[in-house]
Amino acid sequence: MKARILITLVISCLLMSCSSTKENNLAYFKNLGMTDSGTLPKSTNAYPIRIQPDDELVISVNSAVPQATAAYNLPMDNPATRGSYALSTQPRVQTYVVNQEGDIMMPQLGKLHVAGMTTGELAAHVTKLVEANVKDPYVRVEISNFQVDVMGEVRSPMRLVANKQYYTVLDALAQCGDLTEYGKRDRVFVIRTGDNGERTYQRLDLTDTSVFSSPYFYLRQNDVVYVEPNEIRIDNSKYNTYNAFKLSMTSTIVSAVSVIASLIIALTSR
Repeated sequence: MKARILITLVISCLLMSCSSTKENNLAYFKNLGMTDSGTLPKSTNAYPIRIQPDDELVISVNSAVPQATAAYNLPMDNPATRGSYALSTQPRVQTYVVNQEGDIMMPQLGKLHVAGMTTGELAAHVTKLVEANVKDPYVRVEISNFQVDVMGEVRSPMRLVANKQYYTVLDALAQCGDLTEYGKRDRVFVIRTGDNGERTYQRLDLTDTSVFSSPYFYLRQNDVVYVEPNEIRIDNSKYNTYNAFKLSMTSTIVSAVSVIASLIIALTSR
């Protein structure tokens, strides 16, 4: 009886020494508190999207008399998409591609320097120019190639096309199916390329509501969002890499336990 108890204790200790007790915390915004309602940090729009070289712009000019503004718009066409020689099957408005000098060429208005402007500022600028010949024009400007790459511990890593001008990290993660259970909520990185080509990065802590006031919370063109894996994912990766070694060690441990058990049984049976 004593031998069986001793064997059980030895095996339990060995198994406990190999087990992992790491916590996998999946909570967001842990400092929201216990109340049912409250106020979050104010999100300022002090970091608006600004037009950069290589952006594709959709600019439409309209008024109460469509014929009066028709000359300011590009014609409908079936152009090939950028990076593809295949023609689109549906006519669409052509886009303006900002050149490396930051300029575009608009019908009737000629060359416009647009780099550094927001879409709202460009719309206001074009409106002012068109007002010289058209009463009450309405100008709309959108960036059509606003893309963001999402990588790391998300359910569907992918390149996303943002569907609105103010596009947040939470929007991008939601489109990718949220973080996996192995993603670190407090270590989400945004890598950004500036106007001068310099790359910067910022770590965002999605467990803290102060993230809403970060300038990196609102994404920009060509940002990269990277979710760091937690220790469980790293350990699993190590397990897969050294699986054969661990199996060998397990066999050694089992053999050692068998030898110890045999000795104990032999000693206690005397």
